[in-house]
Amino acid sequence: MGKSPLQKLILFLCVILLFFTKQVAAKPSTKTYTETLRVGIVGDTGVGERAYHPGFIAVAEALKNQNPDLLLHLGDFVYQPKLFPQICPERYVREIRETLVDPFQHRLFVPGDNDLPPQTKKPKGSGCWEKIDRLDNEFDPFPASADGPGPYEGTVVLGNTFFAVLNTYPWQDPTPWLAPRVAKAKGSRLWVIIALHEPAITTAWYLDKRDTVLKQINSLKPDLVFSGNQHSYERFHPIGIPEQDGALPFVVSESGNYSKGDGAIHVISGGGGATFKPFADQQGYKKRTAPKEVFDALATRALMNHFVILDIQPEILQATTYRVCPKENLENPQNPRWKAGKSMWDTITLECEGKDAGVTIFDRFQIHRLPRQNQ
Repeated sequence: MGKSPLQKLILFLCVILLFFTKQVAAKPSTKTYTETLRVGIVGDTGVGERAYHPGFIAVAEALKNQNPDLLLHLGDFVYQPKLFPQICPERYVREIRETLVDPFQHRLFVPGDNDLPPQTKKPKGSGCWEKIDRLDNEFDPFPASADGPGPYEGTVVLGNTFFAVLNTYPWQDPTPWLAPRVAKAKGSRLWVIIALHEPAITTAWYLDKRDTVLKQINSLKPDLVFSGNQHSYERFHPIGIPEQDGALPFVVSESGNYSKGDGAIHVISGGGGATFKPFADQQGYKKRTAPKEVFDALATRALMNHFVILDIQPEILQATTYRVCPKENLENPQNPRWKAGKSMWDTITLECEGKDAGVTIFDRFQIHRLPRQNQ
């Protein structure tokens, strides 16, 4: 029996509506250059049995309430317990989708070593990255060439900001393909933010990268560099290009007010739900304790659940770090400490100890754009 004219009209209108719905989904609205872009940043979250899940849930809820335009995740979404797992359980992906995908219009994800397939040096790698990577936004197109981004790397321009995501597994100098893009972004007066998982500089578990990763990144002269991996919060003063003898030029501001061009501000944000591992100096482990010149460039640090919010305007970039103290579950208590039974914890204090549950401001800083002729 054939369809009536009314049925045909309804069918036609449904097809048209479906077409336009797909077009809107494929091209989400973006901020203009003159509007404030709000970015939420988190790393090392607590999906999986090896993490402090109450911390993750509290962070995810507080971050969602800030209503950022973009979520930048710095890697290590999943902490699963098995050696050389064969599959990535769907329950992990489902929780990531519900907490770190659906609430946010735009998403940029950095691959962490716990997200990649397991290997001898990382036998508990979850192998979830291929599934996770499908849940964030695509990078901007890049013309095919020999000097192109490596796997899982790329760039995105959103509003007044240029973002570059780099892969540290394995690390390859991004200068050949990234430098031209950064130069173009700077020429368009965009803010420049670089994100990677393993820090170029840290006091948590020091690896000397002054002549490699740190020099390569800082030579690009970004405004901000975000990384995770270390389960803590650290912010450095703006650092210039490391000198030949390893000296670190940096600009100190006790108030947290800096000028664009002072150097790259490196921020380690790994407090999304992973258990806290003390800084090497707190453990008394001299081999991985950072040298004095690195500590001199450090502005602040803490062991705490947290996230960072950036409010990026054309002339000023404001950053606020929020400390998140989860409510204690007396019926099912969990410990946020890594290897909580070790005696080192007898003298190490977590930032939330003795504080009420809730979300409070821990750190603030801002970068002011210089007049055009001085940039």
